[in-house]
Amino acid sequence: MDVNGLVGPQTLSDGAKALPRLLRDGSLGVSEICGRYYEQAKRGQIFVARAIVTAPVIFSTAAGTGGPLLWNGTPDKDAVLLAVGFASSVVSTVAGALGLTGASGQSSAPGSTTAIDTSACTKIGAGGPAMSVYRVGTPTNAGTFFMPFSEVHTGALTVDTDGMKWLDLGGMFVVPPGSWASPAGSATLSTLVAQIGLIWAEVPA
Repeated sequence: MDVNGLVGPQTLSDGAKALPRLLRDGSLGVSEICGRYYEQAKRGQIFVARAIVTAPVIFSTAAGTGGPLLWNGTPDKDAVLLAVGFASSVVSTVAGALGLTGASGQSSAPGSTTAIDTSACTKIGAGGPAMSVYRVGTPTNAGTFFMPFSEVHTGALTVDTDGMKWLDLGGMFVVPPGSWASPAGSATLSTLVAQIGLIWAEVPA
């Protein structure tokens, strides 16, 4: 099959038409440009939030859920979860797991919220998210699922072999308008103190 194209990169404006890129050996060039999420990051659509959470509650308990507790109160955007990570500074007296949970039916902001520790667009200097994000809060409905992403040990930090945990979610979880999502425990993880980060993209619903 013949493909008409142009060898090498092209400099184009949004909306411009262009020929496919060819490599010098005649093959069709396909790449991730500057990285997997570069395009959305460049457009200011990717955000990160960090919560310092003590004793994360079990996912089936609504009160004190978090965090970060991400609520989509917009009428026209989806929050697409990209990654989650955490590091602990005080161990739990209860063995269990940290994971993701969420639910729909959240037409107004969760109650009993506390301010998020940090949040920002991953394009440095850009504006904040359209989503509301809290350290912890109480949604209308408790989580309806639990997807574990890391075990939680009861061993001392000085002997624990685990460090920073990181999971690429790849956009598998979508938080539509009127819904929320948050890290939570498989059990209430008593005494655990963890810094938990959540990264998401905001796209048209």
